[in-house]
Amino acid sequence: MLSPYFLTKFLEAGTDEAGRGCLAGPVTAAAVILPENFESILLNDSKQLSEKNRAILKPIIEECAITFAVTHLEPLIIDKINILNASIKAMQESILKLNPTPLHIIVDGNRFKPIDNIPHNTIVKGDSKYMSIAAASVLAKTYRDEYMDRIHEEFPMYNWKKNKGYPTLEHREAIRKYGTTKYHRMSFRLLPEQLKLEI
Repeated sequence: MLSPYFLTKFLEAGTDEAGRGCLAGPVTAAAVILPENFESILLNDSKQLSEKNRAILKPIIEECAITFAVTHLEPLIIDKINILNASIKAMQESILKLNPTPLHIIVDGNRFKPIDNIPHNTIVKGDSKYMSIAAASVLAKTYRDEYMDRIHEEFPMYNWKKNKGYPTLEHREAIRKYGTTKYHRMSFRLLPEQLKLEI
């Protein structure tokens, strides 16, 4: 059973990211403030939900949330500042878009950097413990999946519609055969036997 709050009963935002371990595409973060009376028997950590249930939850969260925001950070930024900093930056940017501004932030994981002096707590496996983080995880995952579906049309040979940019054997074989795209993270180990590809 997910808890509605960590500290406060009003204007507590949950934030989470998706796509941290991918070889291609953005890292995507979401931040959500849910109302005090929000209930959903479906809501859970997005990784525990089927694609169908995430699709059902997305409009429910968007309609019921007091406020929500989503941020994509592109591979060029990931390569420049590294994936941990990019993940944190995407969460921070999502929080800054919220209106009203939260009075407290709960973050999935164990790393975060303060934003606008808003108090925060990091919570390992927070997306399976707190509603607002779970809601943020659903939005981050669904928005990122939609993004990968769109760029799949541009580069169908990598099958991002299915693998979403994760390091599957199929994705790595496509990189080996076709090379890289503007959506690939060049700071990542794209192929097992080499750190960088010849461009």
